[in-house]
Amino acid sequence: MRAVIQRVTQASVKIDGKVTGEIQGGVMVLLGIEDADTDEDIEWLGNKIVNMRIFNDEQGVMNVSLKDAGGDVLLVSQFTLHASTKKGNRPSYIKASKPDFAIPMYERTIAKLEALLEKKIATGIFGADMQVSLINDGPVTILIDTQNKE
Repeated sequence: MRAVIQRVTQASVKIDGKVTGEIQGGVMVLLGIEDADTDEDIEWLGNKIVNMRIFNDEQGVMNVSLKDAGGDVLLVSQFTLHASTKKGNRPSYIKASKPDFAIPMYERTIAKLEALLEKKIATGIFGADMQVSLINDGPVTILIDTQNKE
């Protein structure tokens, strides 16, 4: 799984002009899924997202987790995170999972984040043409690849 995690003051996703997911503070997560991903990746990534200390404490130091800050999550599927740009100018998406594998993984990721945060999260709709808006706070943007844990 590849994730782009952005600390936001607000974020939303629209489909056909209708807001399907919206948060006022927390993280927006763009999520790409590949066939090598497992439930262990969901577990690891979910724990990283909710426990990573990227929110400011009273001294303005990033020392507070999403869970401790009481922040929300907007999770949006994005197969283009698995783009290969090695050859030519047209990206290849061969590593991105097909919907029959990716949708259940996406749904299990939603369930994991909701269980860890003990509340509902906002989402886009898998495979839809979405318009995403956000105000990145900081800016803070973290890239994570569960196949290459750094």
